[in-house]
Amino acid sequence: VGRKRSTPTRNKVIKAPFSFVAPFCSWSHTHHTHVHPKTTTHHQTQKTKDTMGYEEVISGISPFAYASIGTGLSIALSIVGAAWGIWITGTSLLGAAVKEPRIQSKNLISIIFCEAVAIYGTIIAIIFSAKFQPVIDPVAQDFYTGYALFGAGLTVGFCNLFCGVCVGIVGSSCALADAMRPELFVKILIVEIFGSALGLFGVIVGIIVTTNANFTKGGSSS
Repeated sequence: VGRKRSTPTRNKVIKAPFSFVAPFCSWSHTHHTHVHPKTTTHHQTQKTKDTMGYEEVISGISPFAYASIGTGLSIALSIVGAAWGIWITGTSLLGAAVKEPRIQSKNLISIIFCEAVAIYGTIIAIIFSAKFQPVIDPVAQDFYTGYALFGAGLTVGFCNLFCGVCVGIVGSSCALADAMRPELFVKILIVEIFGSALGLFGVIVGIIVTTNANFTKGGSSS
């Protein structure tokens, strides 16, 4: 007696994860939902936005956004890896050169290997950016291209990131070993060459993945 009855939850709208990005994903509903605007009420639109799930969020983002992010990450992570490697090997090279100045010239090859990692990312970013086309209404091919460029950009970026760190650590060891025992330089340099090949693997995979990835041309473009 005196207990308040609970409100029925039959008409309660349960918000799905990522519902906060619904206003930014209106592009998906505009291009993929074939509902006449006069028959759509405000309550139905609000309910659709509130119950947005993972699939709607992923498909609601423009494929050009995926492609742009992948292209940017390919060069950004590569430059981070190159800078990190140069930082590691450069400090050891300068420190060891205080005692043995003779190692300054030939150990600069470690710096060149680290710098090559950033060049890999720059080349891939140029290749990816050449695939962009001004398209208004994306189709399935455009979504495939966006996802392919995004995945390939992540692959190239992280491969070059870890490659730069690997080359930097090995180059640092090479400089210290050369300062103590000059005969070890060539042996450790071979290890450094194999470490620098890790970035090339990512570049090759990125090129293969995006071979058939091209944005559409034609009547929908302007």
